[in-house]
Amino acid sequence: MPLALLALAVGAFGIGTTEFVMMGLLPDVAADLRVSIPGAGHLVSAYALGVVIGAPLLAAVTARMSRRTVLIALMALFVAGNALSAFAPDHHWLLAARFVSGLPHGAFFGVGAVVATTMVSPDRKARSVSLMFLGLTVANIVGVPVATLVGQHLGWRATFLGVSAIGVAAIASLARLLPRDHEHAAAAAGLRGELAALRSLPVWLALGTTVAGFGALFAAYSYITPMLTDSAGYAATSVTLLLALFGVGATAGNLLGGRLADHAMRGTLFGGLTALVVTLALFPVLMGTPWTAAVAVVLLGVAAFVTGSPLQLVVMEKASAAPSLASSANQAAFNLANAGGAWIGGLALAAGYGVTSPALAGAGLAVLGLAVAATAYAVDRRRAAASRTARERLVASHVPQQAQTPVR
Repeated sequence: MPLALLALAVGAFGIGTTEFVMMGLLPDVAADLRVSIPGAGHLVSAYALGVVIGAPLLAAVTARMSRRTVLIALMALFVAGNALSAFAPDHHWLLAARFVSGLPHGAFFGVGAVVATTMVSPDRKARSVSLMFLGLTVANIVGVPVATLVGQHLGWRATFLGVSAIGVAAIASLARLLPRDHEHAAAAAGLRGELAALRSLPVWLALGTTVAGFGALFAAYSYITPMLTDSAGYAATSVTLLLALFGVGATAGNLLGGRLADHAMRGTLFGGLTALVVTLALFPVLMGTPWTAAVAVVLLGVAAFVTGSPLQLVVMEKASAAPSLASSANQAAFNLANAGGAWIGGLALAAGYGVTSPALAGAGLAVLGLAVAATAYAVDRRRAAASRTARERLVASHVPQQAQTPVR
C-alpha cells in the first residue's frame, strides 16, 4: 500500500478526534462559557450541520480543481476552524467555529477515498479506503480519550489547539507524500458531470443504505451509556474504557471489511448488515451481565464498520464518471444517519420501552438498510440484463443473413 495513504489517515485521525471529543468536553465548555449542558450540546449539532452542508457544497465547488490541492485546502480550513474554536470568546462564536470545523469533514473523506483508490490496483481499492478510514476509528481509541484528558487538565481550548496541530501535520504529510500526478487527477466532467452523477437511482439507493445502516448504529450507540450503567450494572467511571472497546471493534471491522470487500463487495455489505441486525436484536439479552455487555460493545463496532468501505466504494462505482461529489455526499449521509438514528432511538426510549429499546429500534433500521441494499441489487441485475439483451440485439442486427440457395 502506498505511503501516501498515511497522509490521508493522519487527516482522518484529526477529523475523527475533533468530531467526537466535544462529547467528553461538554461539561467543561458549559461551565467556562456559562451555558447549560443542553445548550453546549448544540455545539455537536453545529459540527454535524457543517458536515452535511459542506460535504456536497465543497465537493461541487472544487470539482475542476486538482484533488491534491483540494485535500490540502480542506485541511487548511479544518485547521482554521479548530483554531477559531480555541480562541472563541463566547458560546455563539464557538457555535460558528464548530460549524466551520465541520465543513471540510465530508469533502475530505469523499475526495480522499477517490484519491486512495487511484493509487492502488483494482483488487485493493476497498483496502485502500479502509486504511484511510483507519485514522477515524483509531481516533476513537487514542485521539478522543487523550484529547479529553488534555481538555480536563489544561482546559478545553488547549484541546482544539492540539487538534489544529494535527491538522498542520496532515497538511505537511499530504504535501510531502501525495503523488504529484494528482495535480491533474480531477474529473474532467467538472461540476456538471458531478451533478449528473447524483441523478442516478443506484447512487441514491447506495446513499439510502448508508443512512439506514449507520442510523441503526447511532440509534443504539447514542444511548450506550445508560444501557451499560442501568442494564449491565457498570459504574459510570467504567464507560470510557468500554467506549474504547467500541473503537477497537470499529477498527477491526473497518480493516476486515476492506479486505473482504476486495473479494466480494456485495457479500461483505449484506453480511455486515445482517450481523448488525443480529447484534442489535440480541442487545437486550447481552446487556444483562457485565461481560456479555462488553462483548456486545465490541461486536457493535465490528458489525457496523465492516460495511464502511463497501458502502463508500458502491457509491463511487455507481458514480464512476464523476465520483467526488457522490463520495462526499456519502459522508453527509453518514452524519444524517447520526442525527436520525439518535432521534429514532430517543423516541423508543421516551415511549417507555426500556433502556435497551434503542438497540431494537436500530435493528429495525438495519433491516431497512438490508431492504434498500436488496432493492439496489435487484435494480443492478435488471439493468445488467437489459444491457446484455440490447448488446445481443445489436450484434444480431449486424450479422449478415446467410444467402439462401434456391431449391432445384
